[in-house]
Amino acid sequence: MSAVLTKSRVSNAIRCYWNYALSRMGLVRISHAPLFVSVEPAAVCQLKCPECPVAFGNKVAKVHTTPLNEQATYASALPKNSKFLRTPFMSMEVFRRVLGEVKEYAHTMQFYFQGEPLLNKDLATMIAEAHEAGLYTIVSTNAQAMTEEMAEALVQAGLSRIIVSMDGLTQATYGAYRIGGNIEKAKAALRYLRKAKEQCGGKTTIELQCLRLKTNEHEWKELKRQYKAFGADCLSLKTAQLYDYENGHALMPSDTRYSRYEQGADGSYHRKKRARGCLRVWSGVVVTTTGEVLPCCYDKSQAYSYGNIQDTPIAELFKNAKALAFRRAAMSEQPKICQECWR
Repeated sequence: MSAVLTKSRVSNAIRCYWNYALSRMGLVRISHAPLFVSVEPAAVCQLKCPECPVAFGNKVAKVHTTPLNEQATYASALPKNSKFLRTPFMSMEVFRRVLGEVKEYAHTMQFYFQGEPLLNKDLATMIAEAHEAGLYTIVSTNAQAMTEEMAEALVQAGLSRIIVSMDGLTQATYGAYRIGGNIEKAKAALRYLRKAKEQCGGKTTIELQCLRLKTNEHEWKELKRQYKAFGADCLSLKTAQLYDYENGHALMPSDTRYSRYEQGADGSYHRKKRARGCLRVWSGVVVTTTGEVLPCCYDKSQAYSYGNIQDTPIAELFKNAKALAFRRAAMSEQPKICQECWR
């Protein structure tokens, strides 16, 4: 299901790419609004993945055993002093404020940032309203909370694409990264989504995503053969962002072609060089559960916030002095988050 291409959206996209082209020549200017917006339905998660900032801030060892429909329990489990976690769930009030603004000029809305989107009980309603506004909608999930009823609700809401993370073919390989997760729940989620898609005549694209890790590298070929049997329409094998990689990392693949890092002459590891200039900070923003507008998904601790939608419209925040300063710095990868990025 594609986005509805209105005159205002097409015009906005043309201005965006023109401004980005100018920036590559040293002229940073913004005469457009975001083409896409990532909203954060939830800032909490049941799992404790070792490279995830939500897991870093989660001090409750058994939070994943809490009933998934009891949002208040997750809220009470949040560490009070965590710089990573925000209001646990985005409210419909905040969401509708975002949608009301961006539907005129944006073509895509992503429903994920740091937490697990399916934990927000209003997710299907949010997607339905975004779909009604003609936006292309995407959800990325660990799928541990997926039920048959939820799968049907998401497909019927008009969800364009759902990404299900399943980093392995066995519980041992999957659980090496998705700590606290159950691979059978991920597999069941794919079946539920396929069934809902077939029964409802839905057009949702079901994508199975696997991080390329040393723990699962022996399963990549088999995963390529099996992904359709699980119910997915497509497969993506994604390189993993790792922290503390300088001396190597237990999760780093043996073949560095499938890693974001490579070993230098001195034996230490460094991030592979990428072309400078990031289209994403010219074309989109992230909106957290509390309405903070961030430059991109790498700003996990809100270090570069442009401001809050409760005070200023997104289109204005997108062009303010903070946003322009960040983009200028991003052109030479000065911000720390740009140095770690893999775009």
